[in-house]
Amino acid sequence: MLDTLYSQIGAVITVLVVGFAFWKGEEPEKIAAGAYGLGWFASMLVQDDGNLYGIQWSMLAVDVVMLGVLGALVWKSRRGWTVWATAMQLLVVMSHVMTLVDVRPSASSFYFVINLAGYGVLVAIAVGTFWTWQERRAAGLE
Repeated sequence: MLDTLYSQIGAVITVLVVGFAFWKGEEPEKIAAGAYGLGWFASMLVQDDGNLYGIQWSMLAVDVVMLGVLGALVWKSRRGWTVWATAMQLLVVMSHVMTLVDVRPSASSFYFVINLAGYGVLVAIAVGTFWTWQERRAAGLE
């Protein structure tokens, strides 16, 4: 779970972005950050470290649910960052699908794409929250 320095740094970044979204964001940012935080926690709970080369169905399920949440945000809210976050999450799901259809990418490239796309989702949420916060400040609402 949080046994390496890399995972601890990732946890700090995740908590900071989710906290920032809940502090300064509006409803779409809070929904995305809440879903990301729950998905991150759920994926740590269901992750099977002994099955590095097989399909992790529970991880795929968590990632598909997150894709559904972000897809709904794209549909319901008219914000540009939601499209970017959904595109990054789609990369994660497609990485699982590649393994499912037996393309067999190397384990390191598989996890690299999933981790990098996860950070892409976090960056999109953070940028969207920052833009929303600045728009409220410019309108004199904050």
